[in-house]
Amino acid sequence: MAPARTLEAPPESGRAATTRSPRRAALLADFGPAVALVLLCGVFSTLSPQFATWANVRNILDSAAVLAVIAVGLTFVLMLGAIDLSIEGVMAASALCAALLVANSRNDVDLGFLGIVAAVGLGACFGLASGLLSTGLRIPSFMTTLGMSAIGIGIATVLFAGVQPTLESPALAEWASGQWFGLTRMTFVAVAVVVLGFVIQRYTRLGRYSRAIGGAEEIALLSGVPVRRYKTIAFTFAGAVYGLAGVMVTIQLGSGIVQAGVGQNFAAITAAVVGGTLLSGGRGGVLHSIVGVLIVTVLANGLVLVGVSPYVQKAVQGVIVVAAVAITAWPLRARLRVVK
Repeated sequence: MAPARTLEAPPESGRAATTRSPRRAALLADFGPAVALVLLCGVFSTLSPQFATWANVRNILDSAAVLAVIAVGLTFVLMLGAIDLSIEGVMAASALCAALLVANSRNDVDLGFLGIVAAVGLGACFGLASGLLSTGLRIPSFMTTLGMSAIGIGIATVLFAGVQPTLESPALAEWASGQWFGLTRMTFVAVAVVVLGFVIQRYTRLGRYSRAIGGAEEIALLSGVPVRRYKTIAFTFAGAVYGLAGVMVTIQLGSGIVQAGVGQNFAAITAAVVGGTLLSGGRGGVLHSIVGVLIVTVLANGLVLVGVSPYVQKAVQGVIVVAAVAITAWPLRARLRVVK
């Protein structure tokens, strides 16, 4: 009798299938948001002739400046696999701190640039506290940063004291209204922060270790990475960046308000996730998050030009967040044994 034949798949086909899927997932994560941004710009340019004008492009870039700065700091926390909900509180405290330490209508203090540095330093202290509490006491970052946000808003309310401090510094007023090459100076501040964040991510241990810790914290520990130290540094850097964002809002408004950071938690997390930075950590980066910032800003701008209701805009943003999380997490679903 002739031996029975067994049907076997060619060895190359199985190997090609297993390697092709991760490659597609990586390409989707890296280039998908950028492609979506281009398509979004094309759609709005077709629907509204005003969208593609230089005046509107400048408006988009100026509107994205503060959110871009926040997203740079948040990205390092997200790459760790942690979360940071302290943005609103840190921005509020730093905004009032800056407003009261430069020339203002409430007191005779005028530290000038040192007042700005002090406000950024206050934000770094909030971030340091979040990092130490999270790593030292092993409290989830969700709770520590939420508590820091409440503390920051409380401090800002006390500093506000029922009287809004108005900035009286001509130099700061010039930074709010002055332009370079047709763009406000705040846009260039945002560009400088983005470049700094990219350099830190690409060429320093903080950037490399943040991604490694978020990808597999246990392996990073076994490899000798000082996880607690770099987690604390990442939170501190993020806090300093949030403080700078609070200062930027204060300069733009010309006064210090407790509501300086209202809504920025959701906006920043939305931008980072839409750009391809995973909430589970280990993937994404500064440039990914900045693409997400541009997507969110372009979407909001385009919907206004098209005439969509503000209430519908919020719903659209929520749908985009859920869709972005689903798309970015889909290739990793087999590795996520437990979803909390």
